[in-house]
Amino acid sequence: MSNIPDLEPATAETGRPLVVREKAGIQPHLTNAVWASDASTSYHLNAKCQDFITRYLGRSLITPDDSTMRQVNRELLKLAFAYPFLMHASLAVALTYDRHLKDPLNSPRTVEECYHWSQSTVLLNKRLREPIETKDKDPIWGTAAALVILSFSSPDACTPDQSWPLKSSDSSDLDWVRMSKGKMSLWHMVNPLRPDSLFCVMAATFAQMNSPLSKEGIEGIPGAVAAVCNLEDSSMAETNPYFHAAHAVSQILGVPDSEVTLGRTEPFMRSIHGPFKDLLQKRDPVALLLIYLWYRKASRSIWWIELRARVECPSICLYLRLYHKDNRAVQSFLPGGALADMFD
Repeated sequence: MSNIPDLEPATAETGRPLVVREKAGIQPHLTNAVWASDASTSYHLNAKCQDFITRYLGRSLITPDDSTMRQVNRELLKLAFAYPFLMHASLAVALTYDRHLKDPLNSPRTVEECYHWSQSTVLLNKRLREPIETKDKDPIWGTAAALVILSFSSPDACTPDQSWPLKSSDSSDLDWVRMSKGKMSLWHMVNPLRPDSLFCVMAATFAQMNSPLSKEGIEGIPGAVAAVCNLEDSSMAETNPYFHAAHAVSQILGVPDSEVTLGRTEPFMRSIHGPFKDLLQKRDPVALLLIYLWYRKASRSIWWIELRARVECPSICLYLRLYHKDNRAVQSFLPGGALADMFD
């Protein structure tokens, strides 16, 4: 397969040249040396990397309380030592998770995060230009999933006033959507549901992620959400651009936070395409309200969504109050509004 541009990080500057170290014969003996290496590349894990492997990578960093994801993570960790692109991606996610745990403020990405993210991208795209064997498929899928997490959890701005949608629009808006679609472009090549895949234990999660949304009507959508979206019993995706997004976000609005899983949040991400995506890019107030509701709910359960939501949620509120203060229906959902507590 040729290079996959959709798996390029939107912004991952390291502050130094990216160097992919080619394997050159037998490595010198080092005390406690740990390497991730394949036929062409190797990476020496320093003490901090080894500590992060012990501390984080043996567990699920996507949803820490998910036993299935913990099993998947353990198997991916074993593979990472033979696939440097997976090791770099895993370390980047671990560093991001560590920042999430230690810094409640909106701190920017570290140089280490950006370095591992960029190295993973360089090495993965190089690998995708070569013949893919069955044994390579799980490491490729795991790396692609990690790159999506990194893209989503790494907004360019650290404060709401510098964040989308308050900032001036540019081509990087909603880049995480492009990254997610880039990962899915690999689905048929790697087939994570094949019987010998370590990801096959996630069959139920994948089914939930890809479950079809309603084709007509407003069943399951709270009345206030249906009203602000101008949805009614005869509405369909072809007649209302908010249709699928409203159905998707409604799937999690009434669910306890402890039951908001990756599988439940994915349908909304899939709904961001076509006319609805165009409305988001134009900062349409109802489209912004729908993603605001999704952020508010999903971010309480999934840490990497929270890292983006912590800046984009207040930015959306500020934008709607500044430019759409006369839209009473939209304002009623925001903090202090008549419906705010209903969807909090």
